[in-house]
Amino acid sequence: MARTKSLIAQVEIDHAGKSHNCQANTNHRIEKNTIRLKVRNGRSWDIYCQDCAKKIISKDIEKLHLHISTIT
Repeated sequence: MARTKSLIAQVEIDHAGKSHNCQANTNHRIEKNTIRLKVRNGRSWDIYCQDCAKKIISKDIEKLHLHISTIT
C-alpha cells in the first residue's frame, strides 16, 4: 500500500538556544530558553516567536477548512 504524503512542511517546536528576533516581526524578541516555531526554508530555517506562530497556524487552519469545505 502506498504511503500517504503530507502537505505540511518540515516544522519543529523547540527552545531557543540564544536570544534573537522573530522573523515575522523584528519587534518581537525571542529570549533564550523560550519556545519557538522553526519552519524549514530550503537549507535553512525561518524562526518565529510564539505569538506569530499562533497567528500563522490559525490562518493556515482557516485556509484548510475553507478549502476542505469547497471539496466536500
